[in-house]
Amino acid sequence: MVQQRRAQWIPVGVIVLAVVIDLATPTDVSSAPLLMAAPVAAAPLLSLPGIIATGGLSMAVHAVLAWVDGTFGWKQGVANQLTLLAVTVLAVLIHRTLEGQSARTRRARQVAAVAQAAVLPRPPSRLGDLRIAARYIPAEDEAMIGGDLYVVQETPHGVRVMVGDVRGKGLGAVSAVCADLGAFRYAADEAEDLPRLVTALEGALLREGGRRGGQEQDEGFTTALIVEFAAGLDAVRIVNRGHPPPVLLDARGTATVLEPSQESPPLGMAALGTWSFPVDTYPFPPGSTLLCYTDGVTEARDETGVFYDAAVRLPHLLRHRSLVGDPPTPGQILQLLIEDVGRHTGGRVQDDQALLALHRPAPKAERVSRRPRV
Repeated sequence: MVQQRRAQWIPVGVIVLAVVIDLATPTDVSSAPLLMAAPVAAAPLLSLPGIIATGGLSMAVHAVLAWVDGTFGWKQGVANQLTLLAVTVLAVLIHRTLEGQSARTRRARQVAAVAQAAVLPRPPSRLGDLRIAARYIPAEDEAMIGGDLYVVQETPHGVRVMVGDVRGKGLGAVSAVCADLGAFRYAADEAEDLPRLVTALEGALLREGGRRGGQEQDEGFTTALIVEFAAGLDAVRIVNRGHPPPVLLDARGTATVLEPSQESPPLGMAALGTWSFPVDTYPFPPGSTLLCYTDGVTEARDETGVFYDAAVRLPHLLRHRSLVGDPPTPGQILQLLIEDVGRHTGGRVQDDQALLALHRPAPKAERVSRRPRV
């Protein structure tokens, strides 16, 4: 916003520069060409009255400068005035065109936002004792829907979660996301355990690839974390299918990367062979937060090419946050992470980022006793 306000002074700066140049040069040197640039510069920066005012000011300044120089004749006076008037009209037309394009872009973004909410609804903030926060950061502002996904669902078998990243971009990726989410929502309720759930997802993706045919049938896949919380939230079970491993934060902010005990390929590649996949179980004590994200976070690089390491950075961020206030909520943890990734990359979002934080609150007395000491 500050930069936008500063940019609005550019047309005035052009006029001031024209005056300085005209006064500092011989009388046969005209600053009219530079004055003509002022209305054009105003076209994308100012409102319609502002553009007209800029054109009128340019014409008035030119008339005064030409009168002072004694050069206000047909060649350097009236002709330049008519040219300035024509340029101002042109700037108005450019402004109207840009406004039309901006309105179409806003409508497209609104449609994209509605579509994203329909395709990828934000999970509830709470399921039982489990606190939940989710964020989706698109790589491009105009592309609000991508190939990253998350879903949290309460089922007869406990709370189940999926975080994934489909191969590809654009509408094809959105179609695959819809297939993944639909398969998960059905299978999460029906499958009695995680192996059956993963097998159902695998079959659904293979069928979807067969219907779509072509390259998607041969090369379509989804990296995914499938997570299940035990009753009472005392343990978390994870199947990792080629996805960046999640990070477990304990009540003191210590980060542990939950690497899979055995590497497994992404979902949708069963046609290429048969692989086993383990179900890894980890304790999930009170005060813990399970942080899941896509490779838009793990593959974020700084200007020297160094990848972002959430397990290293998060403890420092959380320690500072805990010292200056109450322990952060799941949403605040995600916001800290997103801002830190932005600092790491210099503000360049290089890929879509889907992030999910799942937190088991600690009793109040325990939260106080575990607060880091200064």
